[in-house]
Amino acid sequence: MAKANTAAAPDAVRPYLASYGRMQLIRLFEEEMHRLYLRGDLHGTTHLTIGQEAIPTGICQALRPDDYIAGTYRGHGHALAKGSETEGMVAEMIGRVTGTCGGRSGSMNVIDKEKGVVGCYGIVGGSIAAATGAALSGKQQDRVAVAFFGDGATNQAYFFECMNFAKILNLPLVLVCENNWYGEWTPLEKSTAGADIAKRAEPFGIPNAKVDGNDLYAVVEAAREAVDRARSGGGPTLLECQTYRHFGHSKSDPAKYRPEGELEKWRERDPLIVARQRLLDEGVSEQELDAVEAATRAELEQAVAAALAAPYPDPAIELTEFAPA
Repeated sequence: MAKANTAAAPDAVRPYLASYGRMQLIRLFEEEMHRLYLRGDLHGTTHLTIGQEAIPTGICQALRPDDYIAGTYRGHGHALAKGSETEGMVAEMIGRVTGTCGGRSGSMNVIDKEKGVVGCYGIVGGSIAAATGAALSGKQQDRVAVAFFGDGATNQAYFFECMNFAKILNLPLVLVCENNWYGEWTPLEKSTAGADIAKRAEPFGIPNAKVDGNDLYAVVEAAREAVDRARSGGGPTLLECQTYRHFGHSKSDPAKYRPEGELEKWRERDPLIVARQRLLDEGVSEQELDAVEAATRAELEQAVAAALAAPYPDPAIELTEFAPA
């Protein structure tokens, strides 16, 4: 990612300013994917994460580069937050050979071994099992593994089996539920008994917390505690990060099931607006924030142009390793 000048920002604020830039990148990337889909350059469906950017960014701010993450089919933001290259991600979305997986994975199944992204999974809850396996390996390597998943995945057997397994073996695992209140188009209260996801960890003796998923600072604080616990041998943690997706479940979902005014209410607490105001309150200038936004926009524009100019992969060539040509 291109780096804007953050030298004037107070030292303690610089990581958050960098994360703000990463959140901006995820937002702009998602908006570009929306445009490329409508233009016919991106085939198949997409699941946009607009409105949820603070969660993967805040969690990954607390991780080391060699830590592991597993994401969902709404995984563009997860991979970008972990450090996947912008041009490679754009190229992967539109099926070009320079993509992160050589143009073969598409929108829902990105893997980036170099950045610790063990996979993004179209199977609901699949990320939980994958991250648990990574944590089993990570325990021998001083690495932490994170699973990102939606509220709907907490009704899958993966969720309960993996909590039990991780607790019994004291694995360095952080379970991050991105609770956006809808499993596809079904409201949480109509599918989830008790409607308190964080407390589902309590019978297993696993520490848990509810987090304002639209507040970057709150996510980072909770993530640091959970990651430190995992790395120091304290075992798994469940974080329920409450947020809201601005678009429907996928490109085929117009989200007409949402009550009138609900989206507008959540947009008042857009994670980018919340983070920007906090940074201003902490002494970052408007000029610094504008510079970060401009650098991020320029990076994405360059990445899109390069990806569109790249060739498609040769279907006659079978890849045994996902890597750009």
